[in-house]
Amino acid sequence: MWYLAIFVLALAGIAALPWWLDWRCTRIGPKERQKAKGDFAVLSQGVTCYSWLGPARGPVAVLIHGIATPSICMVDLAKGLGRLGYRVLVYDLYGRGLSDAPRGRQDGAFFLRQLSDLLDHQNVPEDVTLAGYGMGGAIATLFTAHNPHRVTRLMLFASAGIIGSEDRFTRFCRRTPVIGDWVHGIWARRRLLAAIPTDGPDLTLNILQAAQRADLNRRGHLRAILSSRRGILSERLEQEHRKIAGLALPVVAIWAEKDEVIALSALGQLARWNRDARQEVVPRAGHAMPYSHPTETIKALRIALRG
Repeated sequence: MWYLAIFVLALAGIAALPWWLDWRCTRIGPKERQKAKGDFAVLSQGVTCYSWLGPARGPVAVLIHGIATPSICMVDLAKGLGRLGYRVLVYDLYGRGLSDAPRGRQDGAFFLRQLSDLLDHQNVPEDVTLAGYGMGGAIATLFTAHNPHRVTRLMLFASAGIIGSEDRFTRFCRRTPVIGDWVHGIWARRRLLAAIPTDGPDLTLNILQAAQRADLNRRGHLRAILSSRRGILSERLEQEHRKIAGLALPVVAIWAEKDEVIALSALGQLARWNRDARQEVVPRAGHAMPYSHPTETIKALRIALRG
């Protein structure tokens, strides 16, 4: 029966392969964080990496990045907000950048707790502007709906939570427990590498590519992405947007004309939920808009704010 034992061991090895691939990735620790430019806060769910950008004084804007792009990739958008007079707080969501990758479902409550913990840790006043890109837009929307007394304006950039799309690979992994985890653990890294933007300002592009490649070699990153797809990215935020509209909180939304992830029809859907939202479109830009078209994105934001 030796061949049966070999078969069972081989099967166990195949089953364990994605977990082994994750285990052999770099675990974020003190040595790597010592080299970082950001600061670190020990919060209730783990360590969070954060940075302050822009003028030393001014209204606070918190900028939240997307599902697979750590906060360092938001530098152009953060600088643009800084030129508008904001003091900008950026941070790495759990499982991205130099923040911890705690286990657990990454749903709305998970991310709202991280943001609330960080705002309290930094003694951020209640009158804050929340700005979110992609998944960060969904987080900003949820936080605003749950804590309207703390937010003065909501800025959305190609925001999730309104209309989205996913390919068959993503849909299968999201909907299929266990087997979906295995498939995602084996093939998602290659797909994410292929999806790294190749168009944009040279400096921004270099930062973006290096940061995303580094994340793909960090333990817990792929697990965090899949958990986010099953959690917060599976939530449709109609009630939250309607609540924000009812409270008359200012909302600005910037969309990309050729977005392959968040369809431009999201503009019309948001208008139905919140007819007072000010919206603009960045021509010829795809979902990587904050990196590929940073100047045009800030220009669209300025126009929307004046509208």
